[in-house]
Amino acid sequence: MEDLKKEFEELVKQHKTTIYTVCFMFSKDKEEVNDYFQETLINLWKGFKKFRHESSPQTWIYRVSFNTCISAERKKRSHATVPLTMDINLFEDTDDETQQIRRLKEHINKLGVFDRAIILLWLENMSYEEIGAIVGISTKNVSVRLFRIKEQLKQISNI
Repeated sequence: MEDLKKEFEELVKQHKTTIYTVCFMFSKDKEEVNDYFQETLINLWKGFKKFRHESSPQTWIYRVSFNTCISAERKKRSHATVPLTMDINLFEDTDDETQQIRRLKEHINKLGVFDRAIILLWLENMSYEEIGAIVGISTKNVSVRLFRIKEQLKQISNI
């Protein structure tokens, strides 16, 4: 059991940024991202003994992280809350590049959860095969969905 814990700890250390990347796909709130991260770690630990190395550890971690965040998003929608916000952001950048990135994030956040995950994985330079393995669709379907998502983003940016 001790060896299993050490192996798990090493895996998490190696792929911590992967887990955070997926968590950030689903939220901008630090506390919520940390909640998603912790929930993902729990799910990874639960499935670690059953992991058969049929895919790469990174693909498996992406898949577990993705499914954990999707489930959390669904739960969140069923329990409507009112977020507390400040009207001022002391850390806001005003240069053109930062504003373009912010607008892109806003447009991506208007997509559905599944489409948002696909485009963000694509922006992480993942291959269509890897994206398909993570979200559970065929490579061809990834290609078709990405085309449609890009078209949808173009329409959103023209509104």
